[in-house]
Amino acid sequence: MKSPFSSLIVSAFFLLVYGCTSTNPSDKNTSQATADSSAVLPSWQEGATKQSIINFVTKTTTQGSADFIPVADRIACFDNDGTLWSEQPIYFQLAFAIYQINKTAPKHPEWKQQQPFKAILAGDMKTVMAGGEKSLGAILAASHAGLTTEQFTQSVKDWMANAQHPTTQKRFNAMIYQPMLELLQYLHKHGYTTFIVSGGGVDFMRAWAEEAYGIPPHQVVGSVGGYRYEFTDGKASLIKLPELTFNDDKAGKPVGIQRSIGKIPVFAAGNSDGDFEMLQYTSTAKGYPRMSILVHHTDSTREWAYDRKSAIGHLDRALTEAPNYGWLVVDMQQDWKKIYP
Repeated sequence: MKSPFSSLIVSAFFLLVYGCTSTNPSDKNTSQATADSSAVLPSWQEGATKQSIINFVTKTTTQGSADFIPVADRIACFDNDGTLWSEQPIYFQLAFAIYQINKTAPKHPEWKQQQPFKAILAGDMKTVMAGGEKSLGAILAASHAGLTTEQFTQSVKDWMANAQHPTTQKRFNAMIYQPMLELLQYLHKHGYTTFIVSGGGVDFMRAWAEEAYGIPPHQVVGSVGGYRYEFTDGKASLIKLPELTFNDDKAGKPVGIQRSIGKIPVFAAGNSDGDFEMLQYTSTAKGYPRMSILVHHTDSTREWAYDRKSAIGHLDRALTEAPNYGWLVVDMQQDWKKIYP
């Protein structure tokens, strides 16, 4: 997700303990990964893009290689919206927030006369989006705040279990990218620890990311709102507040990585200008070999085609600068055999 307004089951054996310094058993035989590339990343088309990823993983995880990276430093960071799942026609977290507004509207009769709530209740998304960040901020504040973290998590899970995307009619968590799931699995298998680094709300993503991607809550880095601690009737709780304390977007992403991870990634993946600084931070760091990839939405038949002119997932500067930094541009239409699981 590219701003705080922006948002299948991977088996448990893919999860590795972050910070482990022991040798991964697969390191001894990683060179076998290139023996039969069709068995690796099966939803990726054979070609230069897929082979570049295989080559990077092979050389960084094969003992004796000049490019070998110890397990403890195999940090991979992935943007979420547009990189791990779809993001059109609106960011999925905004869809959840709108659902919450409609759900709680009976308790707020004043919303019938207040924008952007009046527009939401009327189904007028053009007016909602025209309000810009101020409008979206009010929507998130009203829909997210006032709940305990447990209540918020459950509300996200309930919505995810029942809500349908307006275009595809799929559940939102069914619109994750099969090729990227395979990439996460492939990296896990070879000793990489994967993190989500997104402009989306951290509590929103933590509610479902582990089930969808196999990435546990403590490996999710995102935008953070305020909290208030309460202890009532013998029970401790955290109450979400209507404020933004950290925006994990653009230049905020390297800051979020340092705050939460403490190491520069050796692998990073994004899809928009909101990921530019994260990819730049990764690819220009000294020491280990590094890879940054940019998912380019080029498939108007199986998903959506958009880049420089899109308000959602805007991709302009990063696409222009990708060759200068050596970033691998993934063409969804050409490089992926399938989009969704």
